[in-house]
Amino acid sequence: MFAFEITARCPHTRARCGSFHTPHGVVTTPRFMPVGTLATVKGVTADQLRHTGAQMVLANTFHLHLQPGEGIVQEAGGLHGFMAWDGPLLTDSGGFQVFSLGAINRINDRGVVFRSPRDGAQIDLTPERSMAIQMALGADVAMAFDQCPPYPASEADVATACRRTHAWLERCISSHTRADQALFGIVQGGCFPQLRAESAQVVGSMGLPGIAVGGVSVGEPTEEMHRIVRQLGPLLPDGKPHYLMGVGTLREMVVAVANGFDLFDCVLPTRLGRHGAALVGGERWNLKNARFRHDHTPLDPSCPCPACTQHSRAYLHHLIKSEEMLGKILLSLHNITQLLRFTSAMAQAIADGCFAEDFAPWNADSPAAHTW
Repeated sequence: MFAFEITARCPHTRARCGSFHTPHGVVTTPRFMPVGTLATVKGVTADQLRHTGAQMVLANTFHLHLQPGEGIVQEAGGLHGFMAWDGPLLTDSGGFQVFSLGAINRINDRGVVFRSPRDGAQIDLTPERSMAIQMALGADVAMAFDQCPPYPASEADVATACRRTHAWLERCISSHTRADQALFGIVQGGCFPQLRAESAQVVGSMGLPGIAVGGVSVGEPTEEMHRIVRQLGPLLPDGKPHYLMGVGTLREMVVAVANGFDLFDCVLPTRLGRHGAALVGGERWNLKNARFRHDHTPLDPSCPCPACTQHSRAYLHHLIKSEEMLGKILLSLHNITQLLRFTSAMAQAIADGCFAEDFAPWNADSPAAHTW
């Protein structure tokens, strides 16, 4: 039911194209995955999302457990029926949100007890509970419950989090029983190379359908993220999809693809859209700026999204200045489309044998800037 087929490789880097087969369709890689935290990509309908070129969408276990509750989602036939998305879905484990948002009362080897940020209720979350919630939600891919240490953290604290993450992964595997749902493990280790190597070895030895790298894009310097990606690329099982969690900026995706990563997610495109910013040619444009007031040209003439094909910069500027909801929706659709076009362009370059020349490294004046 789940298989990952590598269809092309770059002869000069670790970049590869692949096809990840799931019960709800094939995800071609490299691929950006839009984030639909509460069973919705903010401000975007499922039909609009399909037209951006999205293939796989994320939902958030932590937030869906709090509202509306996995039981209600299960009553609707799972997330696919609940949100009217018939393509592949992935749910995260809730671990990152617990450690970054929750008021933690207790953490030990059993799990985490914390206060809900919604109503203050006490919640007991264990690997088994995370699996039960994700199985009820019914996404194609579930993520193992892990401990994501903050940045910066001491080596001793990160080592403890790694040990706990590995023990929790074994419990996730034991309690996960849905044959139509793949379970991915998560490599942790912070910015400590030895801990990262140990975690990659442990998680990679579990024989799971896919493997993710967590604990990046959590405040560490960009150079540290690049170093972690370069270290781990050769250490991950080659025949499995490699998912770099929480990353969606162009340069970081290029560095990751060059080192063998396939899947990415980030809230960046819709967050920027809601604040009136557009991704154009690798830059962030603030549509509130007066320079757009009399500009009746398309935002990006090469982009197929409705913001670019149906409207002008002046109109988008007007919508954002007027705080009209439509402006935020159009910019969100544009930004999602941009990141999907970018990862598709990387895939095409890999297949055409020119990824190393055009994308690695990528910058605004490289040949790749004109190919997507």
